[in-house]
This record gives sequence, C-alpha cells and structure tokens, in this order.
Amino acid sequence: MRLLLDLGNSRLKWALQGTAPGWLASGAVGWGELVPAMLIRTWASLPLPLAVAGASVVDGEREALVAACVAECGAPAPLWLRTPVEACGVRNAYAEPARLGVDRFLAMVAAHAEGLGDCVLVGAGTALTLDALAADGRHLGGLIAPGPRLMQQALLGATVQVRPASPGRILPLADNTADAVVSGCWQAAAALVERFVAQVTPQLGGAPALSLGGGDAEALAALLGLPHRIVEDSVLQGLAVWARLAEPGQLGGDDAR
Repeated sequence: MRLLLDLGNSRLKWALQGTAPGWLASGAVGWGELVPAMLIRTWASLPLPLAVAGASVVDGEREALVAACVAECGAPAPLWLRTPVEACGVRNAYAEPARLGVDRFLAMVAAHAEGLGDCVLVGAGTALTLDALAADGRHLGGLIAPGPRLMQQALLGATVQVRPASPGRILPLADNTADAVVSGCWQAAAALVERFVAQVTPQLGGAPALSLGGGDAEALAALLGLPHRIVEDSVLQGLAVWARLAEPGQLGGDDAR
C-alpha cells in the first residue's frame, strides 16, 4: 500500500494506492487552504502506507511541509521522483531531462501504460502544457504557455484601462471588456492546442489521440473542434505506474506492491 502525492502549482492532490485498481482514498486541497493538522488527521485515519511516493513542481518549503505531515502519521518519508531520462517505457526529449516538469513526464507515463498510442497530452492549469508522445514511448517535445486564468491575471496586471467590472463569459464575439478578456484568453488557449496537434500530426504519422487533464480541462475542452477525452489524476496515475515498476526496496520492497 502506497500514499501517492502530487504537489502542483495550485494544490496538493493525494491518493492511497492498494493492490486493486483505483484508489482506496483520495483528496485534494489548495495551498492557500491547506491546514497541516487537518491533513494529518485525514491521513492518520487511513491504513498506514508502507511507502510514500511524490511528484512535485513546487518549492522545497512546501515539500518539507508535506513531508512533515507524512511523518506525523507514522508513514515513511516520501521518495520524490525527479524527472529521469527514461522510465516506464517513456523517453524524455529534453537535452537536460530534469528540466522537464515531473508532472508532464508522469502524464506521459500514464498514457503510455494505458496503451493510448500516438497522443497529445494537454495539462490545463496554472500553466498550459502540451506534449507529443509517440506510441513507442518517444517524447517528441512540447510547449508551455500561461493557462487561461493566468493570461487574464497577466493582462489585468499589465494594463490600466482594462478593468472589467464583472467576471465575463466565453463568447465567439464580445461587446464588452469583461467578455472580451475572458473570451480572448480561453480562445487563445484552445487555438494553441489545435495548432499544436496540427503541427505534430505529420511527425506522429497520423492524427493523435488528444487527452486533457488539469483543473481547467473541461472548460478548455468545450472550445475545441477536435475529438478529445478528459483524464482525471494523470499525474497520480503515472506515479502509481512508476511506483509499481520501481526497483525492489526503493519504495518499500515487494511487500508494498
């Protein structure tokens, strides 16, 4: 039994992995809402994991905070996965492999383990990430852009006159500032996804499967003119695959599998 941790830019997601498919328990909390005592009580109420594995794109301070909560529950210290050159059949395209976000790598691990074939993986959150993955596990590379909400924040922070009085709606054509800002940012994100798919299709030899994950996946998917699917917990799913294939003793040995 393992506790899996996904430390993202906006929130902490976790899952307790047993021997059967699916999670024994899972949860998520935003960093601004995280109360260590509450997290400790939640984890202490669960069966004690024999190993803890984590993926993190945040700073060492938040990693240490989560590790302290794990320790309070009596569980082993987390083993933080850092992006490798190759693992679980996926080969990193980056010349400096560690600079590829571990969340992006694990999403590819999950897709490859599922047998998705040639695919494009989109992470729609604080950042908008796009990666092309061949059926044989070759990562062809990807792109990073601000997520739609971050685009809006950047625009409002850099301008004086653009000050919408309401949240705004996503429309094909806007006749007010609030709707224009929201629509422009979301449609820009959707256009980037469609352009990326078009650019990598020849390299993949055909139309790739398109998967979207992250907190804004559903909203972004509604704007796309391409077949797609929405995936849940892709980072945790990839972490589960990696943990199962880890060297014996690295994550608690065979008795933890």
